[in-house]
Amino acid sequence: MFAGHAFAAPELLAQALTHRSVGSPNNERLEFLGDALVNQFIAEALYRHWPKADEGALTRARAELVRESALAGIARSLELGPRLLLGPGEMKTGGHRRDSILADALEALVAAIYLDAGFEACRAVVLPWFAPLIAALPPPNKVGKDAKTRLQEWLQARQHPLPAYALLHEGGEDHARVFRVSCTLAVPALRTEGEGSSRRAAEQQAAEAALSQIEDA
Repeated sequence: MFAGHAFAAPELLAQALTHRSVGSPNNERLEFLGDALVNQFIAEALYRHWPKADEGALTRARAELVRESALAGIARSLELGPRLLLGPGEMKTGGHRRDSILADALEALVAAIYLDAGFEACRAVVLPWFAPLIAALPPPNKVGKDAKTRLQEWLQARQHPLPAYALLHEGGEDHARVFRVSCTLAVPALRTEGEGSSRRAAEQQAAEAALSQIEDA
């Protein structure tokens, strides 16, 4: 049993966990099939989860759920990394921790389950992996929009002045820069701060902090 499925054909699991750096057979063809399956499973799940959402909201939500970092996060929760078979170069550079390799392996695993047990069994195994992410989605009209955009729309809808962002601090080594930014609102009177590896990331964090206060007020 691995990742909620007992393989009748363990060679499928072995192939799903074999990176192309090892040679052939590897998981590239399985990844192609798994990508299509994941997109279908998520599209159906969102269609049922949001019965009144329009196509745009459903499309943005699906993109959020199947993006590389989301898939890699699920792969980590399944402890896929330590089981990957990688070539010496990828092993040396920590390939088992890289988002792209983990996301590809997860899609390959989905395809392997499908080929081993069929569509219905595969869906029953895979959808629970995404259930917490689906449950955590913002409302349909907000999904896919970053914090700065959502804050601006909230203020504009109430005819309030737009926020002002200011750089408070920039430091750290060249390979690990740290930026601290403030976000100031005139109405309602509010000032928040955010920190990130880029000025944009810090602004997004500051905007998210502002949103959490004004939306909960």
